[in-house]
Amino acid sequence: MNTLLDAVRTGRCDLVTSLITPLTDHERRAHLPELTALRAEARAWDWRRRWDAEPTLRALHLAGAGCHTGPAAAASWIAARDLRDARPRDTAPLAALLAGRAPDWRADVAHRLAARTATVADDYPLIRALLDGTQAPAPTTDGFVHAWALATTTATDTTPTGRHRPRPRPRPLRVALREDPYTPHLVPHLFETAEPAPSLTWYDTPHTPGRWPAELAHLAAQGTVERRTLIDGSINRLLRGGRTAHLAFYTDLLDVLDLTTDERAEHTADWIALAADAPSPTAGRAQQTLTALFEAGRLPADRLAEMSQAVLFRPEKKLVRAQLVLLGKALRRRAEDRSTLLPATAAAFGHPDTVLQEKALKLVATHLRPGDDALRTDLAFEAEHLGPALRRTAADLLGAIADPTGPTGYEETLPAAPARRPLTTAGRSLAETVELVAALAKTNAATAEETETALDLLVRHAHQDRTALAAALLPALADRHWARQDAGHADPGHLSGPELLAAAVLGRLDPADLAPQRPINGRGFGQHCIHDALQRVTTARAREAALRVLTDPLPFLLATPTWDCGTLEPQDLITRLTAYTRQGRVPAPADFAQALLRVRRDPHAAAQAEALATDEGRRLAAWLTTDGAPAPHTRHVTDRGPRTWWGGQQDMPRRIVLELAEHLVIQKEFPAVFHPLGRPRTGTPHCWHWRGQELAHLAVLPQDRETQAVWLLPDLTGCAIGEDRGAGEVLSRLAELGGPAGPALHLAVATALGARHTEDRLAAVDALLVLAATGELDTALLGRDLAELLRLGTVKPNRLADAARTAAATGAYATTWAVLAGALPAVLTDGPARGAGELLAVAADCVEHCGAGGPLPEGLAPAAARKGTSQLATQARRLRTALDTAAAAG
Repeated sequence: MNTLLDAVRTGRCDLVTSLITPLTDHERRAHLPELTALRAEARAWDWRRRWDAEPTLRALHLAGAGCHTGPAAAASWIAARDLRDARPRDTAPLAALLAGRAPDWRADVAHRLAARTATVADDYPLIRALLDGTQAPAPTTDGFVHAWALATTTATDTTPTGRHRPRPRPRPLRVALREDPYTPHLVPHLFETAEPAPSLTWYDTPHTPGRWPAELAHLAAQGTVERRTLIDGSINRLLRGGRTAHLAFYTDLLDVLDLTTDERAEHTADWIALAADAPSPTAGRAQQTLTALFEAGRLPADRLAEMSQAVLFRPEKKLVRAQLVLLGKALRRRAEDRSTLLPATAAAFGHPDTVLQEKALKLVATHLRPGDDALRTDLAFEAEHLGPALRRTAADLLGAIADPTGPTGYEETLPAAPARRPLTTAGRSLAETVELVAALAKTNAATAEETETALDLLVRHAHQDRTALAAALLPALADRHWARQDAGHADPGHLSGPELLAAAVLGRLDPADLAPQRPINGRGFGQHCIHDALQRVTTARAREAALRVLTDPLPFLLATPTWDCGTLEPQDLITRLTAYTRQGRVPAPADFAQALLRVRRDPHAAAQAEALATDEGRRLAAWLTTDGAPAPHTRHVTDRGPRTWWGGQQDMPRRIVLELAEHLVIQKEFPAVFHPLGRPRTGTPHCWHWRGQELAHLAVLPQDRETQAVWLLPDLTGCAIGEDRGAGEVLSRLAELGGPAGPALHLAVATALGARHTEDRLAAVDALLVLAATGELDTALLGRDLAELLRLGTVKPNRLADAARTAAATGAYATTWAVLAGALPAVLTDGPARGAGELLAVAADCVEHCGAGGPLPEGLAPAAARKGTSQLATQARRLRTALDTAAAAG
C-alpha cells in the first residue's frame, strides 16, 4: 500500500506534509513516477471532476513540490497551471514543507518562480516565504515588482481583539514600506518595469498621505531612497513613452517631489525632449517646467529655440499658443536674441491652423528690425509654408518669397481610380489548390477573393479527379478534426465554405445534411438582419456546391467573379453557360442566382444571352436590361425618442433612415435563401450578428452599391451618434464597387465623414476621393446631405472639419470646397454651432489654395460682420475675403 499516494488521492495535505518531511532526497525522488502518473490522469478529468477533486489537486501539488529535489524541477511543478484552479490557494503548507531545505535551494526556487510572468502574482506569498532567512536579494522581474507593490499597498495587520479571533485590518502604506526590508532595493525598480505597477495609480490626489507618490517622497526625505533615484527614474520612464494613463504616476511623483530650480535645470535636455515627443499632457507639463526655468533665467536663448522648433511642430493648438506666448516674452526681454528666436518662431508657419500661422507672423513682424537682412532672407524661405493669404502678407514684410504658390495655375490632385485585378482559377495546379485550402482552413479572416478562388478550384479538381484531390487534401488537413478518417460525418454548420467542399471531397459529409430545405445554422429562412441574410447566401451556395460534389459534380462554378472586387463580366457568364449547355450540365440554382447578382449589367450583351435559347439565358437577358435594376428606396427622418439598450433607456437623436422597397425579381425567381435580400427593410440603428465578415459580404452584390449603402447606413449612423466603430472600412471598399453611385451612397459617405472615431472618418475620406477620381461624386448632393446631417446633429462640425482637412491635404482643395459650400449654411444660419469656426477655417484654406469663386454661402456675411476675434468671426472674414479675391481675379 502506498501511503503517500493514498494521502494525495484523499486530499490530506496535513498527512502529505508529515509523510514527506522525514524522507531523504532519494526516497522523495522514488515517489515522483506515481505522482507524475496521477498528474497525467488529472489532466484528462473534465471540469466537474476537477472541481470535485480540488483537495486531491492541492495535495498532489504539495506532494510533487516536496518530492522534487532539483530547484528547476520543483519550480516547474509549483508553477504548473494544470495543478491550479480558480479558487484562492493557501501557500502556508507548501512554504512549511519547503522551509527545511537549504537556503540556497529555496532562494533558487524563489527566483525561478519570480521569473514566471503568468504565475508570479499568485505565488508572491510563497516566494517571500522561501526567501525568508536566505539573505538572498529580492527578485527584480517585472511580475515580482508589480506583486510587491500590490502586496505593500494592500498590506494588513492581524491584531488580537480580546476574546474574539484576530482579524486583519489595513496597514498604512508608510508603515508597510518602513517595515519591509526590500523597500530600498525594489523602489528603484518601480521605474524600470515595462509598464507601471497598477497599484501605484490607486490614488485620487498624489499629495494625499498613504498614497504612493506622497510616500515615495517621504522615503526620499527620510533617506531610505535617494531623491535623485526618484527624479531620474521618473524622467527616464517618461522619456521611454507609453500611454498617457501609464505616465501620469511619474509626472505626479515629480510634482510631489517639487523639484528645485537646480534639479529642473539639470534635466533641461530631457524636458525639451518630452515637450517635443511625449503625449500631450506630459508635453504640457514639460513645457510648464521649461517656462519656469525661463522665468528664473535658467533657459538660454539657444535652448529656448531648440524647444520652440520642436513644440511648434506639434498639432496641439494649446501647446503652440503657449509656446508663442513664451517666445514673445523672451523677445521682449532680450531683443538681441531675435536672430536665434525668430527662425524658431517660423516653425509655426507650417502649422495646419492658419490662426497660429498668423500669430507667428505677427510676432516676427513685431520684432524684426530694418537692418536684419540675413534674418529676413531666412524667414522668407520658411514663409513658403504659410497659407496663400498669409504668404502675400509675408511677402510685403520679408520681400520676395521663393516659389509663392497661389490660385493661379492651380491643379486638383486626386488619387488614381482603383485598379481591378483579374481573378483567375483555370489552369491552377492541384498543389496550389491544396495549399490555399489548407491556409484558409486555419483562418477566420479569409477575403472574398480567396474564398471564391478556393471554391472554384475545389469544384474544378473534384470534377477532374476527386480521388487525387482527396489524397492530396488528407495530409494537408490532418490537423482538422473533421478530416480524420474516424471522425464520421462532419456538421456543415461548423465549416466554412472551402472546408465544406473539402469535407465533401473527403467524404466527410452526409448528403442529407446539405439538402436545400435543411435550415442553415439550425434555423429556417425567417426575418433576420441583413448581415445574417448575406451570410446565409454564401453558406447556401457553398453547401450546394458540396452536395453536387457528392452527387453530380460540376465542371466549374458560374458565379466565380471575373475581378477581385466580386464583379462578374457578362461575357464570362455567357461563355460558362454555353459550356454547361454543351456538356449537358444543369446550373446549380444558388450558384446561378449569385452569378446574376454579380454580373455587370450591360444591355448590349442581352442579345447574346437570349441566343443561348435556355431558361438561364433568357433570365440573364432580362436581368441585363431593366429587370435587374436596384430596388428603389425611400427616405425620412426619425423622431427623437428613447431606445432601450442593455444599460437602460437612452434618448436617441433624430436621424435619416432609408427604407428599401421590395425587389420582385429576387422574391419571385430566386431560391428561397435569397428572398431576404429582396424584402423591404427599415433602417434600424443596430443589429446583432457575428462581426468580421462584412467585407466579404460585399461580393454578394458587387454591382449594387446603392442597396448595400442602404444596408450599411445604420452602422455608419451608429459610428456617428454612438460609440460604434469599423463600418467605415466597409464604406471605403463599397465605393470601389460597381453600379450607380446614387443618393444612398452619398448619404452613407456624408454620415461617415462625421464618425466619432478617426479611422472611420479616414475611410470616408477615401470613399469620397475614390468617387471623385472616377467622376461619380456629386458634390452638391453630398453638401446638401451634410447640411441636413449637421442640422439633425448626426454629424458634428468639428468631426466634419477634421475629415475635410484630411481630404484637402491630399490636394483635393477644389473638391473639398465644393462639398463644404453646400454644408456651411447649416452651421451659419441656425445659430453658430460649436466647431463652426473650425469648419470655416478648412473652407477658407481650400478657397485660398484653389481660388474657387462663386456666391457667398448663406449666413457667411452676417458671421463675417460679427465683432470680436472669435474663431467663428475670424474665419468667416477670412473665407469672405478669399471668395471676394477669387471673384475679383476671375
